[in-house]
Amino acid sequence: MYNMYNTYPYYINTPVYNAYNPFPYSGTAPMYSSNLFKQYPNQYIPFTGKEKDGSTIKLKDYGPQPFAINIEEATLQNNTFRTALWTGSHLQVTLMSINVGEDIGFEVHPGLDQFIRIEEGQGLVVMGDTKDKPDFQEKVYDDFAFIIPAGKWHNLINTGYRPLKLYSIYAPPQHPKGTVHATKAIAEAAEESHTH
Repeated sequence: MYNMYNTYPYYINTPVYNAYNPFPYSGTAPMYSSNLFKQYPNQYIPFTGKEKDGSTIKLKDYGPQPFAINIEEATLQNNTFRTALWTGSHLQVTLMSINVGEDIGFEVHPGLDQFIRIEEGQGLVVMGDTKDKPDFQEKVYDDFAFIIPAGKWHNLINTGYRPLKLYSIYAPPQHPKGTVHATKAIAEAAEESHTH
């Protein structure tokens, strides 16, 4: 009789690649979980959502330098309508918090694709080839993601009872490096002056 818990010798002592190896392509032997703490005892620090000094994550534009962050924690911490978190030559990550009853506003990006992931809250995303007749509509909430192809009119409306927390990836970047829009009104004014 087959016993799924008795898999000897196939899964015993199988090395697990360690993502904490700072030099995975350096030609040295890869580190495995069994010797992680022996070889590099000070390298592994469990992430708690706080910086080393115990403060919250500093939300600013870290691009275009190499960067790693707990994106869920950063997204949930953000209370601005839009904050650029990382801006490079070909990609940009922004954090957004859309207040109850607000929306992003119908817009179109002719030359870029956009990815959005909802970390908290609920909303309704609508898209279409024209602003007047959107032909795509979907309810979205925690852990949902959606893609906006270049040239599609789109809007995201907060239909819940708390702020809608999300992060957005633009390829290529949409906003100037270091963008921070505390409110939707500020964001709309900045967009208006940016287009003129």
